[in-house]
Amino acid sequence: MADRRLQVFRAVAQHLSFTKAADALFMTQPAVTFQIKQLEESFNARLFDRAHGGVTLTAAGVMALDYAERILALSGELEARLKDMSGQVAGSLLIGGSMTIGEYLLPQLIGEFKGRFPAVVPTLFIGNSEAVQDRVAERTLDLGFIEGDSHLSSLLSEVCCEDELQVVCAPSHAMAREAYALPASLTRHPYISREAGSGTRAVIDRYLQKAGVPPDSLNVVVELGSPEALKGLVATGLGFAIMSRVIAAKELELGQLVQIPLRPPLLRNFSVVYPKERFHSKLVASFLQFARARLAGMHPPGLAASALQQAE
Repeated sequence: MADRRLQVFRAVAQHLSFTKAADALFMTQPAVTFQIKQLEESFNARLFDRAHGGVTLTAAGVMALDYAERILALSGELEARLKDMSGQVAGSLLIGGSMTIGEYLLPQLIGEFKGRFPAVVPTLFIGNSEAVQDRVAERTLDLGFIEGDSHLSSLLSEVCCEDELQVVCAPSHAMAREAYALPASLTRHPYISREAGSGTRAVIDRYLQKAGVPPDSLNVVVELGSPEALKGLVATGLGFAIMSRVIAAKELELGQLVQIPLRPPLLRNFSVVYPKERFHSKLVASFLQFARARLAGMHPPGLAASALQQAE
C-alpha cells in the first residue's frame, strides 16, 4: 500500500548503490533511478549525493529515510491487521533461507504448512546468510532462516535449533579411515570451501580461530556457493569439506561420502531473523510458531550435550 518510491528509496539508502538496490528489488537500474528522480522532484530536494562513483545520503536523505522507515512499517502493519480481521491464515508469505536451511529443511516445512493452510501462497528465496538478512532488512522478505546469528542491528535474531558440522570426504580419501578429525590436522589436506558471505563459512572460520588454526592456513583448492556442487566435488576425491549432517544424509546412506566428526565438535545455531519493531501478521506468526516446533523436533536441544560426551 505504501508509495513504491519510498520502498525503492529505502533500498538505495540501505545499499548505497543503485545497482544493488535494483537487484534486491528485482528491478532494472534505470527503473530505480527513475523512481528516485520522481521522489526527489516530489520533495523538491536532493536525497543522494552521487560523486566519485559512490552514493551517499544528503541531510534531506537522512531525514527522509527516518520517515520512510516509519511509513513503510505502518503501511505493512495496516495491511496485515486488515487481513487478520478475516480470521483466516491466508495470503502471501515471503520466506528466505540460507543454503543449508533453504534447500534441505524449509521445503518440507513449507509443504506441510501449505497442506494445513491451503490459502497461503508461500515464496521461498534461497541465498547465503548475508543475502537473506539483507532482504529481510529491506522488508522484501517476512522472515529469514540463517546459519548463526544476524550481523544487522535492525534485525532480531532468535535461535531455532542446533546443527553439527563434520568433515566430509570420499570413501577413498586418506581421512575416511579416521575416527575423528582435529582442527590442526585439517591443514594437511586439500580443502573445498564455501564462498565468502556464507554463514557456514563464517562459523567454520570462527571455530578454527578458536582452535588456534588460522583459516587462511587451510589448503583451499576450490570455493563454491552451492552445497550440492560441494558434495559432487568432494565425491571425486579432490579434497574434503566441512558441512552439515543434514546436507550429506543421502550420500552417506548410499556410501558415496564419509563423515568424520570434529573434536571438539563444531556446533552452530540455526536462527530466524525478522525486523525489529514490526507487527507480525497472523500468517507470519503462525508460520514462525510452526517452524520453531518442527525445527526443534529435527534437531533436539540435547544434540550439543550428546556430541560433547562423544568427544570426551
